[in-house]
Amino acid sequence: MKNAKTMEELMLKINAMPFDTDFDLIVAIANGGIIPAALINQRLQKKIELLKISFRDPLQKPLYHAPQLLEAPAFEIKGKKILLVEDRVKTGASINYAKEILKDAAVIKTFAVNGDADYSLYNELCFKFPWIMPLSLQ
Repeated sequence: MKNAKTMEELMLKINAMPFDTDFDLIVAIANGGIIPAALINQRLQKKIELLKISFRDPLQKPLYHAPQLLEAPAFEIKGKKILLVEDRVKTGASINYAKEILKDAAVIKTFAVNGDADYSLYNELCFKFPWIMPLSLQ
């Protein structure tokens, strides 16, 4: 499939990523950011927390007019240097909403596997994540 990526390819790019901050915490936007956060954690070895936000369905169609916080963060934010992780940034709605929720952090930098972020592996219109199972196999 065109633009399909392998886990090995992603890991090589993550391992070569020049992170310029010593983060205290990796915050994954659930559900999409969970796998990328785990991959980044293999390199950075920082605690991972989840920020439970819902906006799109598995087919990437918006579920709501705007992203919704499903559960308040149960971790310390104030004064932390946070790497905020998402799988893809399309409109920026979820990641910008997450940054607002985390606004008491000392530093918030963003990571996206695909899309516009402080750290990004790709910025492609048509993109296939190696961990997404085709609907025909689900």
